[in-house]
Amino acid sequence: MLHKALLSLGFLSSLIGNQPETVAPFHPIEWPSMETVISWQSPWILAMNAPDPQAATLVRSYLTNLTEQGYPAKEQGIWVQTGATAIATHQGNQALSAASLTKIATTLAALNTWKVNHRFETLVGHTGVIENGVLQGDLVIRWDGDPYFVWEEAIALANTLQQKGIQQVSGNLIILGNFAMNFEVDAYRSGELFVEAIDVNRWSEEVWWIYDTMPPDTPQPSLAISGEVIVQPAASTPEISQWLIRHQSLQLVALLKAMNIYSNNAMAEELARAAGGINTVAAKVVEETDISLSEIRLINGSGLGEENKLSPRAVVSMLLAIQRHLRPHGLSISDVMPVAGQDQGTLIYRELPNQAALKTGTLAVVSSLAGVFPTRDRGPVWFSIQNRGGNLDLLRAQQDALLETLAQHWGQAPAPDTLQPKVIMGQSPYQLGDPDRNLPF
Repeated sequence: MLHKALLSLGFLSSLIGNQPETVAPFHPIEWPSMETVISWQSPWILAMNAPDPQAATLVRSYLTNLTEQGYPAKEQGIWVQTGATAIATHQGNQALSAASLTKIATTLAALNTWKVNHRFETLVGHTGVIENGVLQGDLVIRWDGDPYFVWEEAIALANTLQQKGIQQVSGNLIILGNFAMNFEVDAYRSGELFVEAIDVNRWSEEVWWIYDTMPPDTPQPSLAISGEVIVQPAASTPEISQWLIRHQSLQLVALLKAMNIYSNNAMAEELARAAGGINTVAAKVVEETDISLSEIRLINGSGLGEENKLSPRAVVSMLLAIQRHLRPHGLSISDVMPVAGQDQGTLIYRELPNQAALKTGTLAVVSSLAGVFPTRDRGPVWFSIQNRGGNLDLLRAQQDALLETLAQHWGQAPAPDTLQPKVIMGQSPYQLGDPDRNLPF
């Protein structure tokens, strides 16, 4: 049974000194430019940076146990860092399959590209004239890359259009260039979904289910479009009579949080594309971390595919760079990553240190976990664990047990104020379907 595979603190402790060493001894590694890693001061700063042989032994025992269960040490990677010191590393500089830890690179590239409060805009206008509530012309959409334009957003947008006097469209829905709704990358199909969302008479069970999660006073729009969905090149210049609405997305920080909570591949791919493409994403990561491209090998922004490879050191370096970006804004890594005990998504059913900010990654034979968890003696502990093997449940269970063991070793503690999440999805101003984001043009 799965629970028998868990490495409890007692089990790990029993391994210390009693198991054959199948991995090389750990040596603390000094992290360069400490001032860029830690921007806060504390009385235990020196303790945070001291080597910890016992913690290194716990990690080595974890790897030894994996090896004895048939998972070669050379296919596992780990980096555990407190303060400016890497306490324990294995294959730390080796690019290994990262799965959705790749989204950490996408997150960092996005923060490098846009401000934390950046909003993508979707413009809505029309051709023709509005007479007695009927648009005698076409409704026109120009989308600017909002990766989280979903049912709630379209419903709220339709209500705003009806408030502006459009109750029916006699013509077509014209989409200029790309348009993605509900993570559907085909512009024509996204147009069909939009037509469904804005007219209650077309709603499927899925739309009704979403509607029931919205505020109870949300109107049910009935904006019917009589014509077809037509996709035109972005450079097209239809005779726009008037642009009516600038629909703004959630702030970038909330988009990143949503992407990482559910490890949404479509959102990651769109953000990577908008940031300049995957080569640009990799270049931005190098710029932010000073890590060599040999440790950052990416083929897309989502992590789909074993060819996406990152070294454990690169992953931790990216996490620290994200923290540096967010801290001047009163935010932290907890505002762009799911938090154990608060967010579910990919963390559901995991037994992880409370208030840890984490990113998971999963492929058929890859399980990865990276992030930061708070401790009493060492403050925030940054880490990346990258495993390869067929039994993903076992690998996840042992990852969880290792983190719990390290948390017990250093003492569990609440997250400091600097790591307390401020971005709470579903609460204002981070709520989908907020009509206040539909601005007059």
